[in-house]
Amino acid sequence: MKQLHPIRVYYEDTDAGGIVYYANYLKFFERARTEWLRNLGIEQDELLEHSVGFVVKRVEMDNHAPARFNQLLCIESEIVELKRASLVFKQTIISPNQQCLVSALIKVACVNLSTMKPQAIPAKILGELTGVV
Repeated sequence: MKQLHPIRVYYEDTDAGGIVYYANYLKFFERARTEWLRNLGIEQDELLEHSVGFVVKRVEMDNHAPARFNQLLCIESEIVELKRASLVFKQTIISPNQQCLVSALIKVACVNLSTMKPQAIPAKILGELTGVV
């Protein structure tokens, strides 16, 4: 299931030329993934209470065109791979005129925050994720 998340480019997101600094796209992707999980009823603060976290393991990102100050962008997010202890999101940042600005594959691993070791995605969450892949 693909989900859309709007985001506005603020002055703080840009460099001296008024274009989004490349590392800030990762922040945009993170916000969209958090909202994606929230829409499934998965709140990360509840996971933290159980010492469960999702951490980024790998990012493959392509910058196709710049985003600029004050643009309202749309971030498309979907899971393209789901395993026992990890998942891969495909995320795309789309401009107001529907141009693909940035695309990424982001692998996220489930870890026990006490040990920082990989662990299986909790059954309840895995069930929710399986239902939308």
